[in-house]
Amino acid sequence: MTDDRTLVTTPADEPDVVLDVRDAVRHYALRRRSLRDPRRSVHAVDGVSVQLRSGRTLGIVGESGCGKSTLGRLITGLETPTAGTIRVGTNGTPAAAAFGSGTVQAVFQDPASALDPRMTVRESIGEALGKVGRDERERRTDEAIAAVGLTPDLGSRYPHELSGGQQQRVCIARAIVDEPELILLDEAVSSLDASLQAQILDLLQRLQRNTGTAYVFISHDLRAVRQVSHSVAVMYLGQVVEQAPAEAFDRGLLHPYAVALRSTEPRILDDGAEPIERIVLRGEPPSAVALPPGCRFAPRCPIVEDHCRRIAPDLVEAASGHLVRCHKPGDLTLSGIGRAGAGTPAEA
Repeated sequence: MTDDRTLVTTPADEPDVVLDVRDAVRHYALRRRSLRDPRRSVHAVDGVSVQLRSGRTLGIVGESGCGKSTLGRLITGLETPTAGTIRVGTNGTPAAAAFGSGTVQAVFQDPASALDPRMTVRESIGEALGKVGRDERERRTDEAIAAVGLTPDLGSRYPHELSGGQQQRVCIARAIVDEPELILLDEAVSSLDASLQAQILDLLQRLQRNTGTAYVFISHDLRAVRQVSHSVAVMYLGQVVEQAPAEAFDRGLLHPYAVALRSTEPRILDDGAEPIERIVLRGEPPSAVALPPGCRFAPRCPIVEDHCRRIAPDLVEAASGHLVRCHKPGDLTLSGIGRAGAGTPAEA
């Protein structure tokens, strides 16, 4: 396993660190068809280390199967890591003991399935407060409903009587009502149309400014991730392949996979600007059960060389706060191959 401790740039005991993930691993053992079969596992998360401070947002992006949602379940304590440690909150509470304690909450993709159809909006939000007095519950529920832009009359309605955007606002209200230090948002806007997405993203940013809550924002939508995040981690086959401040996505990414993701993002060109040619990657990601030797991205990389297929790259700091896992960082750019002879151009 590659050591990702270079990602940890802040001492874990600093008071404003609300998420400290160190060498997190989650493997799923597969059933053996016979005693002669070798033991096999799905390498869903394979040595990830990240940290997050209060009032900041860490975006996690990658294609389906990269391990981002599994990492989210580890952070919330819904699953237990095979190895490594995950602590949340300024008290450094182990993730397994933190979910539902008021330290960490979550908002998931499908708000309709996340809400109990038998409970009204007020009941769903108030349930997250646990054992508090009736007056306190009603006051904080009213404040949460107002904070997410819902009108008081919606409090008596049931989930099926709400629109998709209203349902997601209820889920966000339920997440913030107990004033958690950290909220995981796993594909929280992907099921909404563009106008509702914009409203929810604006709402999340406003709530963060008012409360100082930290977010882990997981999505396959790089545009949404960049809009709300202070830093972004790009995952591929269970590993972080690049982590950088959000502004680095404008001034230059270094890992070929991250560059390819960036090339697919829709954009409006300024007058006189040249369009960016989309980088289309060949083939499918390798199996998370039978990982390739060397770099995991090598089978699809447009600038791969022989040593990439043999030697696994470490995650190293290429610039201040900018980490990359690649033997040839920066050789592929949005305008094509960065240096002459760097490899075979990607298919357009």
